[in-house]
Amino acid sequence: MNVFDRIYALHKQLSGARYPIPKATLEARLECSPATVKRIIRDMRLYLDAPIEYDREYNGYYYAGEADARFELPGLWFDASELVSLLAMDQLLETLEPGLLSADLAPVRRRLERILESRAMGTGELSARTRVLRATARRPGPAFADVAAATAMRRRLFMRYHGRARDTVSERTVSPQRLVYYRDNWYLDAWCHASDGLRSFSIDRIQSAEITDTAADDMSGDALDQQLGGGYGIFSGHAVHTAILLFSAAAARWVADEQWHPDQVGAWRDDGRYELRVPYAAAEELLRDVLAYGPEVEVVGPSALREAAAQRLSRAAAIYEL
Repeated sequence: MNVFDRIYALHKQLSGARYPIPKATLEARLECSPATVKRIIRDMRLYLDAPIEYDREYNGYYYAGEADARFELPGLWFDASELVSLLAMDQLLETLEPGLLSADLAPVRRRLERILESRAMGTGELSARTRVLRATARRPGPAFADVAAATAMRRRLFMRYHGRARDTVSERTVSPQRLVYYRDNWYLDAWCHASDGLRSFSIDRIQSAEITDTAADDMSGDALDQQLGGGYGIFSGHAVHTAILLFSAAAARWVADEQWHPDQVGAWRDDGRYELRVPYAAAEELLRDVLAYGPEVEVVGPSALREAAAQRLSRAAAIYEL
């Protein structure tokens, strides 16, 4: 057994014992020397805060505390790669929304780092050597914590919302369904009781939010996906069109490895170009992505999408006419 196998084995012995276990018994059950047992106990006390006590009468060890509140080893069943992944997720969350769960996750973070340190994998290195770059992120605003809490608690939310499209402020009560992190920004999928429909709200535009005592109406994940997740992008509805995009051989080396939509279909042409078919409902966001490739992509169809792309390119070109 390696050291963590022995830690887990010792934990099982102590947590299942009614009386202190003699040291010699632990040596036999763990198949190790007296020095190894002593080192394992020391490491568990030091790195895992294990309440292991010594009883002189029994010349043995036991877990201190009440029987119904025995010490457990959270995280010990993870292997090294899983522990590193958890720390990476913690670092990502802190980067995406600094301070959101810092206080709540601090004990977990310390415990994970102690376990990694005991495995000679260092402590604090992952955070120092992980960098998350955000391109077009907007600050989620003052209401983020209340929105997240209402979503988790399954409570309706009364909010004051400033929509960009109409540039108006409205007050509405919603039943939060899920938080969505899309392209470096946070959104709330919610049932709007004023509009009597499912809507997506940009959380940075929520000026204020108040959690109510009324339970939120629930929708299934399938229903949410059917109404909001079928088309292209966060502002989509049910996909009713399929864009046919033809990328140049140069752009194809990147596009072929990208996922624009879960139901996309891609195919290589004999001349090295790449054809991508993408479901969409509204064309606005899709056009922004397509036109970012400039002359490296052609919108083959549908005709309405091709015409819209041509008009935008024509207007853009007119700005630069000499």
